[in-house]
Amino acid sequence: MFSLLGFGIYFLLWWMAFFIVLPFGARSAAETQTEIAPGAERGAPLQHQLGRKALWAAGLAGVFWVGVYLAVEADVFAIRAP
Repeated sequence: MFSLLGFGIYFLLWWMAFFIVLPFGARSAAETQTEIAPGAERGAPLQHQLGRKALWAAGLAGVFWVGVYLAVEADVFAIRAP
């Protein structure tokens, strides 16, 4: 069943998961002693791989969302009215 609240929770979880996986595998020119163009930032990642990280974030957010769904269904947080 689709609900706007469920989608909103997934959207927030996706952004949190994206920021979690963003630094994984990032190697800068300073770390690898690679020569860079003049004016370029030495701390910037050489290969950012944002597409792969977005997919990992989607999967991780899905796992988190299922956890939130099960917690709400089991009334772990006691948020339902009596």
